[in-house]
Amino acid sequence: MYAMAPPDDVLWARSLHCSLGGTEALSGVSVGVREGEILAVTGPRGSGKTTLLRCLSGELAAQQGEVWFNSSPVHTLPPARRDRLRRERFGWIGPEAGLVPELTAWENTALPLLLRGVPRRAAKTAAGEWLDRLDIGTCARVRPHALTRSQRQRTAIARALAAAPAVLFADEPTAALHRADGAQVLRTLTAAARSHGITVLLATLDDEVAALADRTVTLRDGRRTGGTPPATGAEGVAACSLSV
Repeated sequence: MYAMAPPDDVLWARSLHCSLGGTEALSGVSVGVREGEILAVTGPRGSGKTTLLRCLSGELAAQQGEVWFNSSPVHTLPPARRDRLRRERFGWIGPEAGLVPELTAWENTALPLLLRGVPRRAAKTAAGEWLDRLDIGTCARVRPHALTRSQRQRTAIARALAAAPAVLFADEPTAALHRADGAQVLRTLTAAARSHGITVLLATLDDEVAALADRTVTLRDGRRTGGTPPATGAEGVAACSLSV
């Protein structure tokens, strides 16, 4: 029997099971995140952090379990609808920038807006504002090959934020940066998320990075082993559902 989506959670999952290459990457993980909350997903390498983010974002379909966004099921959507959801409502930042090499920094940043049909001038203005906020406005006309690794990653973060996602998935977003540089970028990212009401799921190995979040969830070997659960939410609903 499927549970009703918790009213306070913008995104939640119940009893996710996901196998990759014959190995169970997630084993019964339940988690919920509230609107505007920054949730850190922690755990050692290979614990399932990236797989959880991919399942929650709809990029990867779990073999068992449910994923809900704004009280609507994601797990039952066909692939084309999940792609549209990711494009229009979600943002993703990975450990590598993944920029389009033929485009300049501002064009890469504006790309999600242009794909939505936002006029070029408005998209360029929004891109420039985020590049300035991330201290790389002077690189707006530079292509990725001429940018440093830090500048490329900042551009990727600007691209994700410029699209004004409802939920931003950040998978080790500053792993490629020096510690001081990464800390500054993360402060900008979390401040921007809070000021714009963006919900963030932040996968990290770093306790100092996790400390920037409102709450943490810890994974080990594909299972949830700890963290700071909310008073209500997906975890409580899942427990009630499993007990009846």
